[in-house]
Amino acid sequence: MREFQFARPGSVAEAVREADPGTAFLAGGTTLVDLMKLEVMTPGRVLDINRLPLRAIEATGEGLEIGSLVRMRDVATHTLVRRDYPVVAQALEASASGQLRTMASIGGNLLQRTRCGYFRDVSVPCNKRRPGSGCPAVGGENRMHAVLGTSDSCVATHPSDLAVALVALDATVRLRSRTGERTISLRDLYLLPGDTPHREHDLQPGELITAVVLPRLPWASHSIYVKVRDRQSYEFALASAAVAVRRERDTIVEARVAVGGMGTRPWRLAAVEAALAGRPATEASYEAASARALDGVRPLRHNAFKPELMRRTLVRALLELERTR
Repeated sequence: MREFQFARPGSVAEAVREADPGTAFLAGGTTLVDLMKLEVMTPGRVLDINRLPLRAIEATGEGLEIGSLVRMRDVATHTLVRRDYPVVAQALEASASGQLRTMASIGGNLLQRTRCGYFRDVSVPCNKRRPGSGCPAVGGENRMHAVLGTSDSCVATHPSDLAVALVALDATVRLRSRTGERTISLRDLYLLPGDTPHREHDLQPGELITAVVLPRLPWASHSIYVKVRDRQSYEFALASAAVAVRRERDTIVEARVAVGGMGTRPWRLAAVEAALAGRPATEASYEAASARALDGVRPLRHNAFKPELMRRTLVRALLELERTR
């Protein structure tokens, strides 16, 4: 680990005022510290933001606002989250381990870096880590890599389970910088790799996530998160699906669908949502709609199984959600 300056700002205004392009914010540290030890990330300055007043979970006129420093465990066990947004609680409970969920923050989870082995190995090229150096994953070991949103420059998969559930629900994030505050869709926060995979998100230098807002959506209480992985715990997704459905009698009126383990960012499946709307809530409808999940897939040598796994995971999620009625 390289030397760095360390400070503990006492307010949000102070934190964003002191931040510059070479600064990293430290919350739970469950990603940052690991990457600093590997020298994948080498910030010249680290600001410990754990003293900042960003730990509330509050119902508002917009929905449910969650401070960015709230720990994953506290969100997953919160009464309002479990009752009104079960897909979020389930996504969190499927993440990492109990110890890490106790430590990791919501904001940090949303901004965690990819688990691509080439990215984390500083002895090999990586366009995300060193722009223009190449992407060995394209022709190398790529079983865990993305099949949606990829480019010739990067095929790294986005790692967050929580982000998949939040994107499905159209969550927004509140951001604070030296120049003021703004609110954007979480979906728009994440950037596709294109020719600039080192630019992972739309945050400006020194900009801080202060809160996540789950929109008021009464039928989000009928939602589910299903994760398929190589082992039952402490493992990243091969495929996952976040689904929320509004029904009238036996007909699907509206659906929200996003998948993880498949894309370079959390992937919303608008075509699947459209194919479900107005259809009977039956396995046949789910099978037909899930075929649209394959639109635009770009499998690699070692992950050609992923598109079909995604389709099956989606059908499974819809069927399991049906059983909870």
